[in-house]
Order: sequence, then structure tokens, then C-alpha cells
Amino acid sequence: MGADEILYERRHGVARITLNRPAALNALTPTMLAGLAEMLDAAVRDDAVRAVLLTGAGRAFCSGADLAVAGAESGQAERDAGAALESHYNPLVEQLFALPLPVVTAVNGAAAGGGCSLALAGDLVVAARSAYFLQAFVHIGLTPDVGATWLLPRLIGRNRASAMMLLGDRVGAEQALNWGLAHQVLEDAELMPGAVALAERLARGPTKAYALIRQGIRSALELSLAETLALERRSQRSAGLTNDFEEGVNAFLQRRPPQFQGR
Repeated sequence: MGADEILYERRHGVARITLNRPAALNALTPTMLAGLAEMLDAAVRDDAVRAVLLTGAGRAFCSGADLAVAGAESGQAERDAGAALESHYNPLVEQLFALPLPVVTAVNGAAAGGGCSLALAGDLVVAARSAYFLQAFVHIGLTPDVGATWLLPRLIGRNRASAMMLLGDRVGAEQALNWGLAHQVLEDAELMPGAVALAERLARGPTKAYALIRQGIRSALELSLAETLALERRSQRSAGLTNDFEEGVNAFLQRRPPQFQGR
């Protein structure tokens, strides 16, 4: 990975991670994926980081896998198009969903293929007016991956997910908002200021409660009602032991905004 292909900046409690191959529409290579995983690890290790903002440089969020690189690396007679999933993409998806920090994705253009899944892995997806989401796999004779077949039906239902995957048509920002793929649509010039403000708002919140909320949402997609209720009980006990809970109650009683410290 080139030293500048993924950028990392920490400010006001937010780790801002930028995919930075604008000439290639931020197409992903295995080395970029490894670098992104390292950046996420760095954010978790940094006690000053309390939220993550993921975006892309230039006119695209991410166009998916770099097919030129993938073709060069798999020139053998018997290609395994799933090998990179096992080695890089799948661990990254698991890492994103397991983060103890809230994630905002700022989608500034195309979010295609694996880049679509990467964008939708955010807890809050903010899209520019010109952005679009695309499951492009069918156009090259492949199947959706990077968690798309797990995530999309849960977000938008079977029929819409099937349409995205089987037809491979673009879903524009407004349609994505109406379907529930995006939390907010902003004018292009307002995307980054709005996404940064949202991430900084999260960075001022109760970080440990956020981690438990993220865990609860993911688990509840797979658990029974009884199992979910039991998980809520355990999570609430953990949240109730934090300093932030004590501060939240005191602030409520004193009629003032809480000053959470993430502890």
C-alpha cells in the first residue's frame, strides 16, 4: 500500500479514515484492506478516539475491488474469486461490526460492489446528493459479497435486495434514503461538514453505551426474542455501572446537558 492510499486523522475525538485512491475511484486492493484494518485497530487503541468517520477521496466513496489488481494476482488457470474474501474482506467486515466505537460513513459518490457493503457497514450512513449505491457483481458474472447478502435483506427487505443484486441498477441517494439504506442525504458541498458534525456529536456521547448498543443490534439480528431480552439485561447492567450513566442521571436531575467522558 502506498503511504498515502489510506489517510488517518484524529480530531475532536473522531478518527477520520479516508480511502485515498481517487484516480481509481478508491478501488480496493488487498494491501489497502490490510491498511484499513490497521487504521481501525489504531482507532480502538487510542483512548482519545470515541467515534470513527469513514469516507473516500475525490468523486467516489469506493468502487469495490480493483479488478486489474485482482486479475494480476489470480492469473493461474484455476482462479479462486473468493480467496480475497477469506483473507481480507470478511475479517474486515467482522472487525467493523465488532468495533466498540460508533461509525459514520460519508458516501461522496459511487459506493459499488464491495464498496457498497463498506458504506452500509456504518451505523449512520450520510450520503451526498450525487451518491449512489450499486451491487455491480451481476454485470461481471459474480455474486454479491462482503456481507451484502446478509446485510441488504435485513436493511431493505428481500424484494428490494433482490432487485439490487439481480438487476445491478444504481440506487440514488434519495431512493436510498426512502428505502432505509441512508440516514441522511446532504448537498454535495455540505456532506463532509455534516458528517463531521454527526461524528463529533457521537464522540461526545456515552462511548461504552454505544459499544453495547452496537453489539445488541448485531446480535438481535440473529437471536430469538428470549435471547435478546437476556442480552439487554446483561448490557443494561454493564451500562449502569459506568460513570457516564451516573453523569447522565445527575445531568437529568440538574436540568443540564450531560458531559459524558466515555467511561
